[in-house]
Amino acid sequence: MNTSMLLDKIESSGISKSEIAEMLGITRQGLYNKLCGKKEFKASEVRKLSELLDLTSVEREQIFFADCVDVNANK
Repeated sequence: MNTSMLLDKIESSGISKSEIAEMLGITRQGLYNKLCGKKEFKASEVRKLSELLDLTSVEREQIFFADCVDVNANK
């Protein structure tokens, strides 16, 4: 996950982290655990965050799937 990009998008949105946590249906601590990499975002949370932050599909991929590699890409 590209945490710095996500944090930049959150900051530029004008929505507080507490508000985002509430909108996601998780605690503020739960959000911080996900932002710190202790927990992963669920697919439903990624979808909701994408809507809240008005992320493009490219931004969503860059933020949430930065470390994903297609193991079949070179076959």
